[in-house]
Amino acid sequence: MEHRPVILAIFVLTYLGMAAGRVPGLQLSRTGIALLGAIAMMVFSGTTSAQAAASVNWPTILLLFGFFVLSAQLRLSGFYTWIAEWISQRLDAPTLFLAFMTVVTAGLSAFLNHDIVCYVLTPVACTALIRNGRNPVPYLVAMAISSNIGAAATLIGSPQNILIGEVAKLSFLHHMLWSFPPVVFGLCAIYVLVPRMADGIAPARVHAAAASPQQVYPVDRYHVTKGLVILTVVIALFFTSLPKEIVVLVAAGIHLASTKFKTEALFALVDWPILVLFTCLFVVSGTFQATGYGEQAVAWLQGIGVNPSSPIALAALTAGLSALINNAPAVMLLLKIVPVLHASTGYIMIAANSFGGSLILTASVSNIIVVQQAQQQGIVISFRDFARIGIPITLVALGGLIVWAELMGP
Repeated sequence: MEHRPVILAIFVLTYLGMAAGRVPGLQLSRTGIALLGAIAMMVFSGTTSAQAAASVNWPTILLLFGFFVLSAQLRLSGFYTWIAEWISQRLDAPTLFLAFMTVVTAGLSAFLNHDIVCYVLTPVACTALIRNGRNPVPYLVAMAISSNIGAAATLIGSPQNILIGEVAKLSFLHHMLWSFPPVVFGLCAIYVLVPRMADGIAPARVHAAAASPQQVYPVDRYHVTKGLVILTVVIALFFTSLPKEIVVLVAAGIHLASTKFKTEALFALVDWPILVLFTCLFVVSGTFQATGYGEQAVAWLQGIGVNPSSPIALAALTAGLSALINNAPAVMLLLKIVPVLHASTGYIMIAANSFGGSLILTASVSNIIVVQQAQQQGIVISFRDFARIGIPITLVALGGLIVWAELMGP
């Protein structure tokens, strides 16, 4: 490609913008930055619209869309409201509350949109913790970390998992069996370390809420049951050879043909920005890959004695990039420069990406959602407070992951 240096510059600027999350003087979000990067790539590389569309992994996009609809139906039916209230009733025993919150948040995040799980559970947890005189900050940080770690348990726990699973052709069952021990180890680290780290966190500075309260959807038992049954069938079919995206789209179609929930109401809860973000990053990374710079980067690493596919290097690289530029863009980049030669490479990448999302506040969207939702309830969670809990738990979880990966081998 004759404009390789220009394409490299666009690629670097796009990812720098993703890392910063903003462009000075502009109101661009990460999605807007990715969109501008994709447009610039098409202009300077001469990529046609057909070629750009061909670089997108459409099964991943369709899977994401389908699961957003499934999650939206459960939210509208009041399922998340019921779960949040059920957890908050166990506040009389702080250690039991932490255990319930960790397990439930992780479990829901493994099979549903973990961002929505955090969005819905945070306000209820805030109210219950303040009412019971507990310092909410450690528990809320633990919720965000539980969501990140729990998402690693399945191939549908996060958009990044879906993408890695599609690219690496991973087995749903084999991934669950491989990831279960490191995920459980990470959740145990939360339970053990959060109470110890909480002592160094000052009581939360609670202010009057500046935003309107989150909308609470009443529980509709029929539609909750319907949503859970359909989700169970979908997950069961994932263990077959049927195309996952078709299975999810059929399930989404059933929900769209609802007698109660309007299509517009379901679509309003779909995370359209993340769909646009992934589509644009496919174009950006696909054009970058054609330059050959990715292969050169791998050759350089190997030349200095670093094998990016080894468990230690891959876990460190994935977690580090996730913390630096957010976990979704990190995966898009790594899949273009790290050869996925074994299924274990995909397993490690999924786990390290999810675990790395807990390192600092800005490493994962779910962290930001928890902090923003807490702020709307009048609770301030600082970057330092999050890092005080997130860093040690992430390092312990990554250590367990590396040991497990070395034991399991390729």
